[in-house]
Amino acid sequence: MALELFSVSAAALFFLFVFTKMANQVGLVDAPNQRKRHTGQIPLVGGLAVTLAILGYIVLSSNEMPYVSVLTCSMFILLVMGVIDDKYDLSCKLRLTVQAGLTTFVALATDIKLISFGNAFGLGYTELEWLALPMTVIAVIGAINAFNMVDGIDGLLGCLACITFASLGALFTFYNDPQHALFCTVIIAALLPYIAMNLGWLGHTRKVFMGDAGSMVIGFVVIWLLFTISQPSLSANDPMFWYQWTAYETVRPVTVLWLIAVPLMDMVAIMARRIKRGVSPMTPDREHLHHIFQRIGFNRKQTLLIICSIAAGYALFGVYGEVKNISEPTMFYLFLVCFSLYYVLLSKIWRITAYIRLLRKEQRGKKTFEPIQ
Repeated sequence: MALELFSVSAAALFFLFVFTKMANQVGLVDAPNQRKRHTGQIPLVGGLAVTLAILGYIVLSSNEMPYVSVLTCSMFILLVMGVIDDKYDLSCKLRLTVQAGLTTFVALATDIKLISFGNAFGLGYTELEWLALPMTVIAVIGAINAFNMVDGIDGLLGCLACITFASLGALFTFYNDPQHALFCTVIIAALLPYIAMNLGWLGHTRKVFMGDAGSMVIGFVVIWLLFTISQPSLSANDPMFWYQWTAYETVRPVTVLWLIAVPLMDMVAIMARRIKRGVSPMTPDREHLHHIFQRIGFNRKQTLLIICSIAAGYALFGVYGEVKNISEPTMFYLFLVCFSLYYVLLSKIWRITAYIRLLRKEQRGKKTFEPIQ
């Protein structure tokens, strides 16, 4: 296994170096503007390199995950669309149409779909029945765009993805699914070289961004694995199937909310605020969680550390709640409380940031004029 992981990391690093040199020639770069405040033109090849390394592992390895051919084709389609989007800036409607169409195909061709919320509401086990397909489409598009939206500062998308995949790997291991656990580890191995280059650890001239290609693929693979670990198979013929499933040979559906808590909360809160203001929920702005911490006065590295610590805390609580069998309604309503607090704080963020800045200014003034004893 160690050799496989090393090979994946080496392949990702190789692709990163090769594509970085090609990016300027083909125009696959991200230029700074009013919303993007980086310096210089940065190659948008992180997602391309990471995805090709993962696809190479899938094709060449003996991993026997269910529906692996469908997963491979889906990742490749999203990769191609993402690269085209990074270069030509496709319309939002076209991206959503392709994502919805691909999700519909996957849901109809496989058992990878959202068919139950479990007992999250405390009212009994909720089966979606005919709502399964539209809810699956909404969930997949939501996951893809949630990870796309958090890609706002160096290292954030890669680190949040690693936290989610590490949590999933732990749960797959706990439920005795070594194939999917190994796949989660492989994805982390592919992401590590990208994170190093994205953070400039290998030199600023080698800095790369993930691009829409990477964020779409990561979001899709995350939701694929979340469905795999939390949803029962529709192919079961046992008439006692649903009763047996409630004993949870898989992870309880409510648990997965905690594994993607930060991207999910940030996306839903931002979209709700945009709709409230009367603008499109897909309109870009600078009100995401990472923007807020920077507005308060934290630098990018501090912001990265704080957000990743929050995400890791949520994920660890989700895993803990699953292992210790904390009741589903308790887990769900605690999640709603956390989201509600986040939304309220976000709605009052301008007052909060102004107050914090005033406090910092007063503290600096006191230090400046403090008399010598």
